[in-house]
Amino acid sequence: MGDLSETKLETLRGALRGDVVAPADPGYDEARSVYNAMIDRRPSAIARCVDAADVRAVIAFAQDEGVDLAVQGGGHSGPGLGVVDGALTLDLSAMDWARVDPATGLAQVGGGSQLGTLDHAAHTFGLGVPAGIMSTTGIGGLTLGGGHGHLTRKYGLTIDSLVSADVVLADGTFVTASETDHPDLFWALRGGGGNFGVVTSFTFGLHPVANVGVGLTVWPVERTQDVMRWYREFLPAAPEDLNGFFAVLAVPPGPPFPEPIHGQKMCAVVWCYTGGLEEGRLEEVLSVVNEPAPPAFHFSAPMPYPALQSMFDELIPKGLQWYWRGDFFDSISDAAIDVHERYASALATDSSTMHLYPVDGAAHRVGADDTAWAYRDAVWSAVIGGIDPEPANADRIRQWCVDYWNDLHPHSMGGSYINFLGEQEGPERVRSTYRGHYDRLASIKRMYDPENFFHANQNIPPAAA
Repeated sequence: MGDLSETKLETLRGALRGDVVAPADPGYDEARSVYNAMIDRRPSAIARCVDAADVRAVIAFAQDEGVDLAVQGGGHSGPGLGVVDGALTLDLSAMDWARVDPATGLAQVGGGSQLGTLDHAAHTFGLGVPAGIMSTTGIGGLTLGGGHGHLTRKYGLTIDSLVSADVVLADGTFVTASETDHPDLFWALRGGGGNFGVVTSFTFGLHPVANVGVGLTVWPVERTQDVMRWYREFLPAAPEDLNGFFAVLAVPPGPPFPEPIHGQKMCAVVWCYTGGLEEGRLEEVLSVVNEPAPPAFHFSAPMPYPALQSMFDELIPKGLQWYWRGDFFDSISDAAIDVHERYASALATDSSTMHLYPVDGAAHRVGADDTAWAYRDAVWSAVIGGIDPEPANADRIRQWCVDYWNDLHPHSMGGSYINFLGEQEGPERVRSTYRGHYDRLASIKRMYDPENFFHANQNIPPAAA
């Protein structure tokens, strides 16, 4: 549908404590903008909810008026699922807060919070949650998709630390889902995406993490095959205190990189070490970086965990053009390495990249059917990102990403992390993400959202009655 009438907008405004931004209002273009600047959509309005009461009011309004609804947390969704032309956006970004109880080891976090909010609140107590690699990522979308990051090998997926979630359902009912209350919904929320309701707060169990050892190693792109053959054997056998995600990239201009390698195509590993940091220990652990080939550059230092989480924020800020696709891998074959080397040598732009995130270690000790996340046997979660600031390069980065994915996909496990699905990949790709869990998710969807009210997402339609 198109823009809402002024009368209807006034009705909505009167029901909320938060703001409602309509197309005629100042700030509308900023309010509808998302992390991915390739997304340029015009919702009928953006309703900025400040609490669960506002969320219930927006859902009731949309139901009464027959308005399509999209839900937005941090706005990091690659395909921009939080904004839909002509729909009403329920914006949770004002619900950005965290409360940490060090006595119980629990943190309650607002549904619109960014990772940096939780990282900051927990760090002062020497605690943290395995979640992402950027502080600006929304914790809602990341968690509902499963969530992985620097601490995954040590502490598992983000959903493995989830204790409960407060949810507003399609009929306006407010429930708390946990292992004991609405356990079917709780199972589905842990990886099933935004299909089942609006989560107004998450409660996580926290883990010991204060300062971590950080390493950044880059090798010339022509050594990609040597490094990947070493990495595929080394990391899965390494102690779980050591995490390292593999990347192909062009070296960004600026510290800590020396000027002579700025702009050069490289392969890299970004390391996070949660073991002891007594003098010389980190250097000893990372001395292995010389084994596959001499690095072009290597940096290591202890730093607070929130500093690592925010290290890449300025390199890939909001407002760039993005096109991404992903897949799971249980091994890195020689044929896949050939693909990686070919596309690393032909990066679409200086900002384009590919990451392989480890999802083994502690993540493998959760039962295959214990959560909706269906790839407990995966060892890596890959994402290919065509990225550039210039809209004129949108077609180039899209084509590079699609070609890279098309050549790499035959060497994958067949499905992707739901948060790495790109635009217009289709329902079969969603089904492949959930494997044998899909039918159970569709049945739970029928229980909690039988009319598929929440469909502006990587959608799982309700099962037929």
